[in-house]
Amino acid sequence: MSRVQSPPEPTERELVERCRIHDRTAQRLLFERYKRAMYTKAYRILNDPDHAHDVLQDAFVEVFRSLNQFRFEASLGSWIRAIVIRQALRKLKLESRFETLTNEYDQPLAVSDTLTGQQLDAAIRALPNSARAVFLLIEVEGYTHREVAELLGVTEGTSKSQLSYAKKLLRKQLAELQPDA
Repeated sequence: MSRVQSPPEPTERELVERCRIHDRTAQRLLFERYKRAMYTKAYRILNDPDHAHDVLQDAFVEVFRSLNQFRFEASLGSWIRAIVIRQALRKLKLESRFETLTNEYDQPLAVSDTLTGQQLDAAIRALPNSARAVFLLIEVEGYTHREVAELLGVTEGTSKSQLSYAKKLLRKQLAELQPDA
């Protein structure tokens, strides 16, 4: 009895080329390859599963419409991630406003060794929309204040104040979770 081998996974370039000619199988494969990571990005920014699913769908529609512009200068995942983040930020801007805040809290966050990833994730999700978006873009995704300001249509000062505000709120929430010393 001979074993039937499945065909090898297409390379990124092969997948993009097949998607460019509207190959539905390739489009499905591309979506399946990236959907979980991209949903997570959207969910972290929006903190709402329904909105994150909407953003994921809208982002992949844009991905398939824009694939002819993809030039392989970055990884496909990075390019898709940028589209998802832009879509999530558009959705977030519809839901809230960014306010300029003034705080002097720009020190690093100190956390207990007993803090779990679930506790940290819950604390981040509890942040107000605008502060959460800035915190995630800068501290998790590695964007600069200038890039965040451009993405959000705000000033660099607003980006900095939102990050500071997010850190202040996280400090407070995390301090409440730490056992008394």
